[in-house]
Amino acid sequence: MGVIEGNKPATDNEWEDVKSGGDKEIQNWIDGQLNGKSVAIVLIGSKTAGRKWIKYEIKKAWEDGKGVLGVYVHNLKDSDEEQSTKGDNPFKAYKIGDNSMSDIVKVYDPPYSTSTYVYNHIKENLADWIEKAIEIRNSY
Repeated sequence: MGVIEGNKPATDNEWEDVKSGGDKEIQNWIDGQLNGKSVAIVLIGSKTAGRKWIKYEIKKAWEDGKGVLGVYVHNLKDSDEEQSTKGDNPFKAYKIGDNSMSDIVKVYDPPYSTSTYVYNHIKENLADWIEKAIEIRNSY
């Protein structure tokens, strides 16, 4: 979205190359993606919650003292121009002390159903959400 400098998503081909190296290669890739970052942003789609590597990323980011936030993306159109259903909150699976991580980590659900408006809402607010995630993390 151009809001975060130097952060580009992996292409399908890059991700396939990483996956072909096995679990350790995936873990190293995620660790590298998190290295030097202050916040991990979890884009929450219809099938995000419960995925092995999403779980690893969330746990690793929190353990490394990074801010964490989630953004629902179900109303953004995919490459087939389709919108998906809303997924479950992936942070419900974790505890921080006696609290559910979902009660601590902010998850944003853009208030629009039109893909363009959702995209613009995320783009306009992401920098503030990142700052909030850092603020929350600094209090734990």
